Amino acid sequence: MNTPISSMLWVIGGSVIGSFGAVYLKLGAERLQINLRSLAVNWRLAVGIVFYLLSSVLYTIGVKHGELSVLYPLVSVGSIWTLLWSKLLLGEKLTKPKFVAVGMILAGCALLGLGGGKKETTGTPTAAETRHAGRDLSAR
Repeated sequence: MNTPISSMLWVIGGSVIGSFGAVYLKLGAERLQINLRSLAVNWRLAVGIVFYLLSSVLYTIGVKHGELSVLYPLVSVGSIWTLLWSKLLLGEKLTKPKFVAVGMILAGCALLGLGGGKKETTGTPTAAETRHAGRDLSAR
């Protein structure tokens, strides 16, 4: 199975929206007190939850037609977006270890992408291929 670009874009979009979810959860947590009223009127917390839910919907749409081993590493790109939003919106410092971590995330994504090359064939069909062939025969 090849992974379409559209699936990758859905997952990347989900990671961007999820990164905003993290920022809003942080903003909401700063104003949170241990009582129900504080929880109920905390719109920042609610926005963070909505962003996370929306990102989950986008991930689900993305993985429907693609290979999980290709798409799931793209979720880690959300950490890079979160780092950027943390700097721009929360004034957090960008440190050398954070840049090293970003480099490691990108290198890991690249290595996983390279690992998705040509599939070796053993001559024996996999369980998934057998199930797929069975569906094709029963449709006739």
